[in-house]
Amino acid sequence: MTSKGFKVNELGKRNKVAIEPKVYEEQTPKAGFTEYAEKLNGRLAMIGFVSLIAVEVITGQGLIGWLTNL
Repeated sequence: MTSKGFKVNELGKRNKVAIEPKVYEEQTPKAGFTEYAEKLNGRLAMIGFVSLIAVEVITGQGLIGWLTNL
Protein backbone atom coordinates (compact mmCIF):
# COMPACT_ATOMS: atom_id res chain seq x y z
CA MET A 1 0.00 0.00 0.00
CA THR A 2 1.34 3.46 -0.86
CA SER A 3 0.43 6.93 0.26
CA LYS A 4 1.61 9.82 -1.94
CA GLY A 5 4.96 8.25 -2.81
CA PHE A 6 5.64 6.72 0.60
CA LYS A 7 5.42 3.11 1.65
CA VAL A 8 3.02 2.17 4.40
CA ASN A 9 3.91 -0.86 6.50
CA GLU A 10 1.49 -3.43 7.89
CA LEU A 11 0.89 -1.26 11.01
CA GLY A 12 -0.26 1.69 8.90
CA LYS A 13 2.85 3.80 9.55
CA ARG A 14 4.43 5.65 6.66
CA ASN A 15 8.03 5.02 5.81
CA LYS A 16 10.17 8.19 5.63
CA VAL A 17 11.96 6.93 2.54
CA ALA A 18 10.49 7.38 -0.93
CA ILE A 19 9.45 4.32 -2.92
CA GLU A 20 12.44 2.73 -4.60
CA PRO A 21 12.22 1.86 -8.28
CA LYS A 22 11.95 -1.78 -9.27
CA VAL A 23 15.29 -3.39 -10.02
CA TYR A 24 15.71 -4.47 -13.62
CA GLU A 25 18.20 -7.24 -14.33
CA GLU A 26 19.37 -7.45 -17.90
CA GLN A 27 18.92 -10.95 -19.28
CA THR A 28 21.59 -10.77 -22.00
CA PRO A 29 24.93 -12.31 -21.04
CA LYS A 30 27.95 -10.00 -20.68
CA ALA A 31 30.55 -12.56 -21.79
CA GLY A 32 30.76 -15.41 -24.27
CA PHE A 33 29.33 -15.69 -27.76
CA THR A 34 27.01 -12.72 -27.67
CA GLU A 35 25.69 -10.98 -30.78
CA TYR A 36 27.77 -7.88 -30.02
CA ALA A 37 30.99 -9.89 -29.60
CA GLU A 38 30.42 -11.73 -32.85
CA LYS A 39 29.78 -8.49 -34.76
CA LEU A 40 32.90 -6.88 -33.29
CA ASN A 41 35.01 -9.93 -34.11
CA GLY A 42 33.75 -9.97 -37.70
CA ARG A 43 34.40 -6.27 -38.18
CA LEU A 44 37.94 -6.54 -36.82
CA ALA A 45 38.60 -9.52 -39.09
CA MET A 46 37.41 -7.48 -42.10
CA ILE A 47 39.71 -4.60 -41.16
CA GLY A 48 42.65 -7.00 -40.83
CA PHE A 49 41.92 -8.66 -44.16
CA VAL A 50 41.65 -5.33 -46.00
CA SER A 51 44.88 -4.16 -44.32
CA LEU A 52 46.65 -7.32 -45.48
CA ILE A 53 45.52 -6.74 -49.06
CA ALA A 54 46.64 -3.08 -48.84
CA VAL A 55 50.13 -4.14 -47.70
CA GLU A 56 50.40 -6.56 -50.62
CA VAL A 57 49.26 -3.93 -53.14
CA ILE A 58 51.55 -1.20 -51.78
CA THR A 59 54.72 -3.33 -51.37
CA GLY A 60 54.18 -5.83 -54.20
CA GLN A 61 54.98 -8.68 -51.80
CA GLY A 62 52.99 -10.90 -49.50
CA LEU A 63 52.93 -10.23 -45.77
CA ILE A 64 55.61 -12.83 -44.93
CA GLY A 65 57.91 -11.59 -47.69
CA TRP A 66 57.42 -7.97 -46.62
CA LEU A 67 58.16 -8.77 -42.97
CA THR A 68 61.36 -10.71 -43.81
CA ASN A 69 62.71 -7.84 -45.94
CA LEU A 70 62.41 -5.18 -43.25
